[in-house]
Amino acid sequence: MYTVFAGGVGASRFLQGLCQAVDPAAVTVISNTGDDVEMFGLHVSPDTDIVIYALAGAVNPDTGWGLRGDTFAVVDQLQKFGYERWFNLGDRDLAMAIHRTRQMREGRPMHEVVGGLAAAWGLTCKVLPMANETVRTMIAGPEGEIAFQEYMVRLRTEVDVRSIRFDGVEKAKPAPGVLEAIGGAEAVFIAPSNPFVSIGPILAVPGMREALANTRATRVAVSPIIAGQVVKGPAAKMMTSLGYEVSALGVARIYQGLVDLFVLDVEDRELAPAVEALGMRTLVTDTMMTSMERKRELAEDILNAIGTGR
Repeated sequence: MYTVFAGGVGASRFLQGLCQAVDPAAVTVISNTGDDVEMFGLHVSPDTDIVIYALAGAVNPDTGWGLRGDTFAVVDQLQKFGYERWFNLGDRDLAMAIHRTRQMREGRPMHEVVGGLAAAWGLTCKVLPMANETVRTMIAGPEGEIAFQEYMVRLRTEVDVRSIRFDGVEKAKPAPGVLEAIGGAEAVFIAPSNPFVSIGPILAVPGMREALANTRATRVAVSPIIAGQVVKGPAAKMMTSLGYEVSALGVARIYQGLVDLFVLDVEDRELAPAVEALGMRTLVTDTMMTSMERKRELAEDILNAIGTGR
């Protein structure tokens, strides 16, 4: 069994490759729900939905989020009623949110809701939220604290991030099945996601970091930073404002003690000795997931490196 700590776009691309390299039924996704948001009175789970859409082959390839060919008639009409439109949701995307919100209001726990959504899209892998309880990623900037989606979407990351807080995390616990997926896995992957706001909320859930530290699985992290740049998202900006070195080595330092194998892009091969000095093995390979073939090859490269390749 393979378990993946997953954020949004980068994680979804990694998972597309992994689910081609192995039987998807052997894959469990632990999804970040720290950036969930209420929009138009509906509960939206951006990272979870990106993963589901990508694995279902329905994600918008131009954005990495949303659905291919979606229309926006509902938000067009809502805008006429005076609703803000800084968070753009397509009509079929809104259907996901409507169904999720209804089930939550009927009292179904989040892990059952997510499982049902994944099954409805035909997925055979298991998708679990990190927790059933509400956890919200809050960004502290020069003018105070804002919710993650306001920082990410409304303000387009143009905020100097001074600190990050996970509101409600102290009352959360790993969703049913999460600890078992970590403890019983052959390998646990930290996908190439933002270490602060995609992986950070997952690790902040009480008991999660300890489960990862103590699992017998081989623990693998794929760097989201290549040659000092992020492929997508605000990770590089955050590393700078929070005082971290913007490099794959900087990411490796964040995960020190939690990872056995750290995956570097070929452009960062010179960093391998410094990463290994942190107590990790390294794999240097092409980590740019520019095609479905390359996504699968990256997964196969990693599986071969840990001895589980086909």
